[in-house]
Amino acid sequence: MPLAVHAEGLTKLFGSSVAVDHLNLGVEEGEIFGFLGPNGAGKTTTVRILSCLLMPTSGSATVAGYDVLRQPQEVRRNVGLLPEVQGHYERMTAYENLEYYGQLYGVSGAELSKRVNGLLETMGLWERRGEKVGVYSKGMRQKLAVARALIHDPPVLFLDEPTSALDPEAQKRIHDDVIALSKERKRTILLCTHNLAEAEKLCDRVAIINRGRIVAVGGAETLRNELWSRRTFELLLARPDEGVARALEATGLCERLEAKGSSLVFTVSDPERDNPLIVDAVISAGGRIVSLAEVKRSLEDIYLRIIGESG
Repeated sequence: MPLAVHAEGLTKLFGSSVAVDHLNLGVEEGEIFGFLGPNGAGKTTTVRILSCLLMPTSGSATVAGYDVLRQPQEVRRNVGLLPEVQGHYERMTAYENLEYYGQLYGVSGAELSKRVNGLLETMGLWERRGEKVGVYSKGMRQKLAVARALIHDPPVLFLDEPTSALDPEAQKRIHDDVIALSKERKRTILLCTHNLAEAEKLCDRVAIINRGRIVAVGGAETLRNELWSRRTFELLLARPDEGVARALEATGLCERLEAKGSSLVFTVSDPERDNPLIVDAVISAGGRIVSLAEVKRSLEDIYLRIIGESG
């Protein structure tokens, strides 16, 4: 797949402090890519370089096919940025804010009106479009910031905490819009978030950055398999049965077997080989199986393990 965002050896120094350290990154066209890491890890600095708000100390990068050093104007025209700090004009209305930013990006006339009206509707701001932004709540300001990032219909979006301060209904709307932009309109989205459940729901792949370096890249399932060779399952019985638990222990196949009422949780090294034998042992011991399902480790589990190991 062509790369919408590509960085090689990207480095940024602030005096003697290293904010981004020889970072390599590749984001495919149409991908929702999560950029995860603790505060101060280098996420925002990287995004500012990629959106041409900050010059790198060394290294190279392209966004939407344009070089961030040699073609910054082209990069800016092809990027929508939802920054950490929103920066609205508070004495202007929501409509005026979007109209102003649209004009800066070269959108005008009927097309500009259509986009402004559509985004105000999508973000649930239509009824308040004529009010000055200074009276808006935090959630309303965040919705307006997302609309502003989309006003020129860019092929690449950098979204920094897009659902921060939003209520659950508005969060769902943003999630649905992000998925539609990627899957239906083939827009590329780089998502910076501390909401790991959000990242797991939305992202095709994630990069975990710590101390300015990317320490892991991949889909949640890939990272999960790389970190844990053994897999955990939960076997639910029709009723608690200590005899079944003893029968499972006797097979020698289960590690860390734990009984919780009618539930038996255990870890195996080879599910395809071991689970049929475990099921046979349960049935032979008189147990009635309701379900057998893998206990998936969450992206939060993955993140904490990787960050802990990278120091």
